Amino acid sequence: MLFITFQLIDAIDILLVAFLLYQVYNIVKGTPAVSIFTGIFFIYVAWIVVRALDMKLFGSILGKFIDVGVIAIIIVFQQELRKFLLFVGTNEFINRNRLLKIFFSSSKKKEKEKFIDININPIIKSCFRMGESKTGALIVLTRNTDLKLYINTGDIIDAVVTERMLENIFFKNSPLHDGAVIITGNKIVAARCVLPVTEKEQFPAHYGMRHRAAVGITETTDAIAVIVSEQTGNVSMSVSGDIKSNLNPETLKSLLEKEFSIH
Repeated sequence: MLFITFQLIDAIDILLVAFLLYQVYNIVKGTPAVSIFTGIFFIYVAWIVVRALDMKLFGSILGKFIDVGVIAIIIVFQQELRKFLLFVGTNEFINRNRLLKIFFSSSKKKEKEKFIDININPIIKSCFRMGESKTGALIVLTRNTDLKLYINTGDIIDAVVTERMLENIFFKNSPLHDGAVIITGNKIVAARCVLPVTEKEQFPAHYGMRHRAAVGITETTDAIAVIVSEQTGNVSMSVSGDIKSNLNPETLKSLLEKEFSIH
């Protein structure tokens, strides 16, 4: 007679696998990779069932597929795996999980202290002034992730954040206007930076490439992006891959203060 034992470690094992699959699904959700992910998942489940039923021929065929499955997953999901590892390695992973947030609460307080001195007023004023003249802009504010990979794609500025400096950079005839400005603390670190664009299939069609880049950088890092639309002059903000659009100065200030815990 077959007896199946179920212990506490088995329950933990199931919960960990479920948690991992949920996080992976959140990463690939809305991209073409979700269909591939679902297909691979069902093949793996079928292999487990076939092996349990001792179907040797079918099991051996599926087994060969599973053997090379890891290599295939690395190739097919190269961008998604990179995104997942960046997500795990940043503060955003802790923010989205309450238990980890509680466990790392003391370290988070220390991290937030670094950003209390950030002066968001020049950023807000310059964005809405550029919005009035329909000057497109993309400003990325770093938090825990330093974004060196993307800083190296642009031109190093290393200047104090001022309204005049930001407006000069994004002036339509400026050689630096095309691309993103990356700000750390109260310093404009670099301009004309190239950012990854989101691969979401259901991304709203009325958003342009600046919005795609803003979502792309914020869904893979813990940075915050502020966008000024060249077509409409509207100001938007992106956090964790989501966009809040048509903001007014008061709302943008409130959102930035909340994200940087400025009191």
